[in-house]
Amino acid sequence: MGDSDQLPSVGPGSALADIIRSELVPVVRLTEVFRQASSSRIITNAHRVNAGQMPQLQVPGEETDFFFFERDEPENIQTTILELAKERIPGKLRLDPILDLHVLCPMNRGNLGARLLNVLLQNRLNPPRDDEPVAERFGSQFRLRDKVIQTTNNYDKEVFNADIGQVVGLDLAERELVIRFEARDVVYDFNELDELSLAYAITIHKSQGSEFPVVLVPVAMQHYVLLQRNLVYTAMTRGRKLVVLVGQKKALDLAIHNDRAAARFSGLYERLRASKGFVPALV
Repeated sequence: MGDSDQLPSVGPGSALADIIRSELVPVVRLTEVFRQASSSRIITNAHRVNAGQMPQLQVPGEETDFFFFERDEPENIQTTILELAKERIPGKLRLDPILDLHVLCPMNRGNLGARLLNVLLQNRLNPPRDDEPVAERFGSQFRLRDKVIQTTNNYDKEVFNADIGQVVGLDLAERELVIRFEARDVVYDFNELDELSLAYAITIHKSQGSEFPVVLVPVAMQHYVLLQRNLVYTAMTRGRKLVVLVGQKKALDLAIHNDRAAARFSGLYERLRASKGFVPALV
């Protein structure tokens, strides 16, 4: 069970798409938007994007859970995202801007990439306090309350790639950081902090499989090489309560009309077709 219209898995291959394309197994596609979901612009616009159509934008005075703020210059996109994250969205929805709001970026690099936006959002949402310790390691600064993401699988700690937590303890004498992942606290030695990154902003690829109350997405032509329909569709379907796109309408239009997914080379489809209808049991 899955969604073959989203970004393919981070690992190699394209198992789900190949199995569906082989036409050798029964496939059921869920396409109907039921009445209780039809009032959500997130859901209806996700279906529109998946069909290659521009999302319907908000009507003045209408209550909606989807917005597009058109900004032409990257600097204005950045400024708008910071204002929305710090003031406008938390004030409107009365939520925790650190834990409940996620910025999803097409890429890491650039002034609208996850790396720089992480630093800007950290300083805006969780500025340093004179009476609190700070851990600096591998070019990053970690503070109490910071939202962080695990970047590798750590089987000893039972923490895995893309798990998101919050810094709840920091001991400079013991050189330890305590991260709360849901209801479980995990201790990191300072020498292990290369496994962690700030998570105020993460890439859309890293967000796969996750769901967040509020999602903010920069959309700009500087992300040209990654602007594809499945990228926008994946980002939009991460949000539960509110999805906000900020950027250039030209870039959004380009992404929605680009349904040419990057080619993946796999032998699964050919082997399924050669099996003459026999498909091994899927475990």
